[in-house]
Amino acid sequence: MKFSSLALFGLVAAACLTSVSPAFSQTLDETIATLQKGADDAGALKVAGDPVIAAARTNAKTLAETLSKLKVELTKAQNTEKDLTAKLPAFQEAAKKAVDAKPAAELEAKTTAEAAEAAKGKDTEKATADAAKVSADKLAAAVKLAEDTQKAVTDAEAAIAAAKVLIAEHPAKITAAEQAVAAFAPELVKAEEAFAALSKDAVDRKVALETVLVDNGRLISFRKQVAPIFAERCTACHNARMAKGRLNMESYVNLLKGGESGDAVVLGKPGDSLVVTMIEDGSMPKDADPVPAEQLAIIKKWVEMGAPLDAGVDAGAQLITIIPKLTQPNPPEAYRVAMPVLAMAFNIDGSLLATAGYREVILWNAANGQLVRRITNLTERIHDIEFSKDGTQMAVAAGTPGQLGEVKIFNVADGALIADLFTTDDEVFTVAYSPDGTKIAAGCADRSVRVFDLATKKRILMVEDHADWVMDIAWSPDGSKLATASRDKTSKIFDAKTGEALGTFNGHGQPVFGVSFLADGASIATSGRDARIRIWNVADAKQARELAGFGGEVFRIVISPDGHVFSGSADKQVRMHNLANAQVVRAYAGHIDWVYTVAYNAATKRLASGSHDGEVKIWNADDGKEIVKFIAAPGLAQPVVAMP
Repeated sequence: MKFSSLALFGLVAAACLTSVSPAFSQTLDETIATLQKGADDAGALKVAGDPVIAAARTNAKTLAETLSKLKVELTKAQNTEKDLTAKLPAFQEAAKKAVDAKPAAELEAKTTAEAAEAAKGKDTEKATADAAKVSADKLAAAVKLAEDTQKAVTDAEAAIAAAKVLIAEHPAKITAAEQAVAAFAPELVKAEEAFAALSKDAVDRKVALETVLVDNGRLISFRKQVAPIFAERCTACHNARMAKGRLNMESYVNLLKGGESGDAVVLGKPGDSLVVTMIEDGSMPKDADPVPAEQLAIIKKWVEMGAPLDAGVDAGAQLITIIPKLTQPNPPEAYRVAMPVLAMAFNIDGSLLATAGYREVILWNAANGQLVRRITNLTERIHDIEFSKDGTQMAVAAGTPGQLGEVKIFNVADGALIADLFTTDDEVFTVAYSPDGTKIAAGCADRSVRVFDLATKKRILMVEDHADWVMDIAWSPDGSKLATASRDKTSKIFDAKTGEALGTFNGHGQPVFGVSFLADGASIATSGRDARIRIWNVADAKQARELAGFGGEVFRIVISPDGHVFSGSADKQVRMHNLANAQVVRAYAGHIDWVYTVAYNAATKRLASGSHDGEVKIWNADDGKEIVKFIAAPGLAQPVVAMP
């Protein structure tokens, strides 16, 4: 089909003639009929637009391929001309030598042939005949060499001439091809926009129809009603990593593939669908409470209806990513016991300290330890917290073990949720803003590294190079690289744009918990279960030095701009080391339990630490003086101690 943008715009105009919403005066059946017609009409317009946009994309591809081919041909011709021009003198010299050698070979062949003729019937007949044959072979070889070398000269001269013609002609052709590509680009953009509008209208109208049907019990929604049941009760045993019975129920498309015992879902036939029969006979979920009767009824009815997938839902998406986002339970109004402080962070000016709680992040006044704000709507465990560069937003990595992981972004001023960045089926351990504040990277229990563009909230990179949990992540100072720490006993460097693995450091030999770039971007600091902080080079992944003297696992490291590293360890100590000479500068004593996390604010020279028993300490980093300490558990009876 010849492309015409007017065809698509005409279809879009037709789609706009009718409204998605039916008149309020209609009965339910009339409403459904109106919505059905609107959905059918919009679907038909979208189908009509398919060949038009396909033609536009084909045209754009052809133009791009033509341009690329011309550029490749020009480059090849330039290389050919350069290469053969350099080799031609040698070819010519070889041809001249071959031609010059022919007369001597001809004379020798003639002489030996005459001698052989004269020696016939004599004792020397055989010897002279052999000599004549050798000379004849030499002459044949000389003739062939002369022909071959001359042909090499002729071929090279012809190839050089052809290359010069192409070199002369192709720049104009390339310019014309570039102009054609540039001229069509706006047309393609318009066509894509028009087709996107058609596609969106078709989906929106079908969603409107499905919403009315679901709300009135005439349709079962996979996304809203069925997927949440499967995600809660089934995917723990039937997932990509542990597909019992070779049945993976993490997505709609995998569910329909079935397992080793047969079809999990037979469209329209719940009695033949294993997912129904095995729930009915109690064999699923195994070793767990049975699925309630009302949930089983929903699943059966959905199968009877043909197991439909909601409009606009990706059939390959994980269930956890498509089910409706639920508001998480609130944390306790008043804590009865202290919770381990797994994460903390200072805001940009050091006035606030954020600490991890149970289903919440708690903001404290960093000067006196007084509660400022509680930010909720989070899963059970808060693993990492980071403030945006302007201090107005806060990213949180959290999760419920084996069930749910998430990264959310909140407004610091009022705790409002700004973005539910992504959800996965296991915990998210780490989150980090890029140096320019435009992207966020996260590390997950599913061994993935994910990078999101903050303007669009879209994922732009997914890396699955580790073999176990990704525990920490850090950006290089220029934002070009990502460093990771993993439970697989390695730390890795990745290209932040492509995800290409640039280096692997396995010197710890134990799970690696912390990672950070040094200020020069050429070195990495890592910490782990081996009770060491190791400094290694980005260029070759070789260890440069190590910081020892720890009495247990080193959970968290933070590097200051002036070349020091602060650490929290299982030996209940907080330390400052000089990165240049690996010497301990200062120890901050006083915790009576494992120190899981540390935070440093360069503006105020304040260091904070949080431990397993819930205690938070804030220190003057320069002299080691304790400024304030408190238990990070709102409502728990406790003294808040501000030091004089």
